[in-house]
Amino acid sequence: MRAKMETIAQNGNDRIVCEDLKGRCENAELASGCHCSDANGRAGNVSVMSTEGIAQVESKKARLNGVLTLEDIYNLPDELDDDEDDSDWEPLLEPLAVRKWFCTNCTMVNFEGFDICETCEEHKESGILKHGFFASPALRGISSNQIDSEVIERYTESIGDMSASALSTVVGFDERMLLHSEVVLKPHPHPERPDRLRAIAASLSTAGIFPGKCRSIAAREITQEELLKVHSMEHIEAVEVTRQMLSSYFTPDTYANEHSAQAARLAAGVCADLASEIYSGRAKNGFALIRPPGHHAGVHQSMGFCLHNNAAVAALAAQVAGAKKVLIVDWDVHHGNGTQEIFERNKSVLYISLHRHEGGKFYPGTGAAHEVGTMGAEGYCVNVPWSRGRVGDNDYIFAFQNVVIPIALEFAPDFTIISAGFDAARGDPLGGCDVTPAGYACMTHMLSTLAGGKMLVILEGGYNLRSISSSATAVIKVLLGEKPKCEFENIEPSASGLQALLEVLKVQTNFWSCLSSKLTQLQSCWEVYLSGRKKQKKRRFRTVAPPPIWWAWGRKRFLYFLRCQRFRMKP
Repeated sequence: MRAKMETIAQNGNDRIVCEDLKGRCENAELASGCHCSDANGRAGNVSVMSTEGIAQVESKKARLNGVLTLEDIYNLPDELDDDEDDSDWEPLLEPLAVRKWFCTNCTMVNFEGFDICETCEEHKESGILKHGFFASPALRGISSNQIDSEVIERYTESIGDMSASALSTVVGFDERMLLHSEVVLKPHPHPERPDRLRAIAASLSTAGIFPGKCRSIAAREITQEELLKVHSMEHIEAVEVTRQMLSSYFTPDTYANEHSAQAARLAAGVCADLASEIYSGRAKNGFALIRPPGHHAGVHQSMGFCLHNNAAVAALAAQVAGAKKVLIVDWDVHHGNGTQEIFERNKSVLYISLHRHEGGKFYPGTGAAHEVGTMGAEGYCVNVPWSRGRVGDNDYIFAFQNVVIPIALEFAPDFTIISAGFDAARGDPLGGCDVTPAGYACMTHMLSTLAGGKMLVILEGGYNLRSISSSATAVIKVLLGEKPKCEFENIEPSASGLQALLEVLKVQTNFWSCLSSKLTQLQSCWEVYLSGRKKQKKRRFRTVAPPPIWWAWGRKRFLYFLRCQRFRMKP
């Protein structure tokens, strides 16, 4: 126990204070070097302080113990220091780690402690990769015994019993395409990932569609001679050289590893063989479950996650098999700039694309309505550019009814290819649109009436696993013969959608005679819409109460006459 002694000497105004054993002084500024000792003979420090000094210190301490004003803080900076002993304090050598996880369904980041994705409401351990979209989004991975068999039966009962005959629907798929993946670990997973195919395959398997109601086709790598009909030799060599690299990039968002070149050749080979199989009559129709996608790959470059243009390869393969005219409908949310570049001078291939454009601000920036083809093939590129996101079923179906199908009927194709990107689907992290599986099924059914039903659907984009798997399954059900319910009769498009279609019709009427009546019809619809808006404005305008009459004789006289003139009232 520390000994503390205080001695007061009645010598003038001086006061001697003996401190504790460590020799601490009450006021170090007035320490006089005096020495004293306690009962045990241990030395202590003695300070001499005047009465005025003691009063000042006590007043300072009193102010420090009370509420400080700004003036006190300014005048007493030294007394604000913390007197606690911080000698044992050590700085934090490593920052606290914030644990996070990425959603399997949409790849969005979430923080540890929350098991449900904040973006898509998918459980972090959901069974979507095992059972596809049939797995509950809010539950952890479940076994196949827990999947409701009644739900699956109701989902597939409209297809009917179909044997794997020579005229059945063919699905092209090879597991080696799953080896194409991004090697470099980045802060966010790449959206174009192998899980896209796994989720679709799991959905088809759970529903008993593939394997089951569809037959498969053996995959092969496409030859260099076939690729040269679409791409330049420099482009082909640039893709092939990636076989020798662990990781490489064509653009900041288009990666490759040592397996990417083989995966790209397998994807293109599957599409070429499916096109030949369907056009020759050995299959009714087909679905290419492939990656990497292709509609951004042009003659000379790879971009937008795409290495080889699969749809272009399939179109030329169909022509080799005997097709004279090929229709390519691209409903991916991004414009297929590569496909347009390859066929913009070719009158035997009609390319129609529906995509977000937003005045060129949406990737890749091409696909305006005035881009119609060149060198005598004007009109054989038809672009339907949406001016905003959140475009849904009504706008797409309305565009099919008034632009896509009329032009396609006049073109009369021998073979139809769908560049089926499902990134315009509801919930997609990149597309930002609102198309449902029912909408995709309806568009597929409308296109199946062309070319005697000879149709190949090629997977392009789509990055929400639940959306892409449910949409792809709905499309394959139509290929198997299901007739979707008529949910889109007498539909009304959005104002921005109607305006975009009017812009397209004004351009394409110069090349397709069937569009003249459609343009007149939609112009009348636009006039009705504008008149309706004017009436709504007038109603809102009239609901504002007129100014009080006494404003005319007070300070608000000017405001009174101003508002009376605005409402066309007599003051």
